[in-house]
Amino acid sequence: MLLVDTNVLVDVLEDDRDWAEWSIGQLRAQSQVHELVINLVIYAELSLAFETVEALDAVVDQMRLTLAEVPRPALFLAGKAFLQYRRSGGRKSNVLPDFFIGAHAAASRCPLLTRDVQRYRTYFPTVELIAP
Repeated sequence: MLLVDTNVLVDVLEDDRDWAEWSIGQLRAQSQVHELVINLVIYAELSLAFETVEALDAVVDQMRLTLAEVPRPALFLAGKAFLQYRRSGGRKSNVLPDFFIGAHAAASRCPLLTRDVQRYRTYFPTVELIAP
């Protein structure tokens, strides 16, 4: 299982001129060795780019992404990591999506394909990051 971060999928969907090639290459390569998984938080973030749930579901199917729930231990870990963030001066008042995503990868002991490494490295140092 490999968790795929939203930014990688948006690169592909929007044909990002700087990152689409890297993201497509990684998705192809990683799909040869891992089941590509998104969670409900990533699904919700992706929904911003679609008009209907059917259109989003079609793309999720086409990209062969498996939709997984965030395990309860990961939800707990996300809250604890967010508390650490707040105690270190973080200003956001609600748990951020990256905390749910990073905690899911940590609790599931699976790698995370992402371009946004700073928060994951800081709050989820045990997660193997596949990043540029």
